[in-house]
Amino acid sequence: MTIRRTLLALAAAASAALTLGAAAPAAAQTYKSEYRMSLVLGPSFPWGKGGELWADKVRQKTNGRINIKLYPGVSLIQGDQTREFSALRQGVVDMAVGSTINWSPQVKQLNLFSLPFLMPDYAAIDALTQGEVGKQIFATLDKAGVVPLAWGENGYREISNSKKPIKTPEDLKGMKIRVVGSPLFLDIFSALGANPTQMSWADAQPAMASGAVDGQENPLSIYTAAKLYTVGQKYLTLWGYIADPLIFVVNKEVWNSWTPADREAVRQAAIEAGKEQVALARKGLVEADKPLLKEIASHGVSITQLSPAEREAFVKATRGVYDKWKGQIGAELVSQAEKAIAARKK
Repeated sequence: MTIRRTLLALAAAASAALTLGAAAPAAAQTYKSEYRMSLVLGPSFPWGKGGELWADKVRQKTNGRINIKLYPGVSLIQGDQTREFSALRQGVVDMAVGSTINWSPQVKQLNLFSLPFLMPDYAAIDALTQGEVGKQIFATLDKAGVVPLAWGENGYREISNSKKPIKTPEDLKGMKIRVVGSPLFLDIFSALGANPTQMSWADAQPAMASGAVDGQENPLSIYTAAKLYTVGQKYLTLWGYIADPLIFVVNKEVWNSWTPADREAVRQAAIEAGKEQVALARKGLVEADKPLLKEIASHGVSITQLSPAEREAFVKATRGVYDKWKGQIGAELVSQAEKAIAARKK
């Protein structure tokens, strides 16, 4: 009996060893050799730089276990930025630093940040993204099937055109303005009497160069990096009508495939990269002398800065759009955002 027990014990040990041997490579294979990060813009823009910073920090913090390749120009989805969120959920994209505007067709609450003239200054943006509203948005995204980790920023979207200075809503009448694929943007520019024309960023610059569109709206970091003054955009108006926060996210299945320690490393990397990216997006605009405006003016660009009364005319012209979309986004969330902004420390 003793010999039999010994043989059984040896057989069990051998079986366990085989099982462990088979499991070890399987566990190792849960990590891909490379993860795909989708970005609208490359590292020459603050947006793309945020993705690059995140990828570098993740590589360092995980000792190379998680390697990330950047795919700017939303090249994984043929340049269609409005499909990025769906691609994230489906696993076509592993990670992204994405725009609240581009993802708003799939997650209606993200339209909050595109409500016209909701956020009057950087302190207002921070009051939302770094407060309870930001936490609520992250919870909504988590339910929608992705893992949100940190906030970044594309910036305040200012308007430029090739025709004339824009100082009043009347100046926009009949002007063909390139906008992103968001119904809210179409409503805003229609309310101002413009002719909003939806197209991807890849198509926008040739359209400006050829005169197929008169103008566009984008953060000044994009205006300068893309040298839009070379494609006829010689009139620039600072109206700060909306700002576009960015969100660092990971596909849920990819997230669940990592160890808890690596997940925390990826999260911390995103938070650090997000803070650095926001600083880059605001560079040249938060300093007292606003050096970025001086640089833009040096290229022969006419810059119009609206007075409070002039800005108020645009607020009134778009108030109907604001009220309509408040209901669609969720009146409670919008009211919470309004209160957070009113209580902000300037």
